[in-house]
Amino acid sequence: MAQATARHILVPTEEKANELKAQIEAGADFAELAKANSTCPSGRQGGDLGSFGPGQMVKEFDTVVFSAPTGTVQGPVRTQFGYHLIEVTSRQD
Repeated sequence: MAQATARHILVPTEEKANELKAQIEAGADFAELAKANSTCPSGRQGGDLGSFGPGQMVKEFDTVVFSAPTGTVQGPVRTQFGYHLIEVTSRQD
């Protein structure tokens, strides 16, 4: 079964997600931005969600994690929780 590891930053608005994505693309550290901005408890670990399989996350999140290239920041991705920036750190299909 497929497994992935990913990290994310969860914020309440699309504008904030786009602002953080621009900072990451300009060289800011993903983990530091997660610690400072993410509303998810995983923010304390730099947004690290650990390892999980298909169906363990909400559908919109799952779709990105199991299709996006590893090592690139995706998003903003809207879910019922808010707006996510997602980086797939590894995946075994």
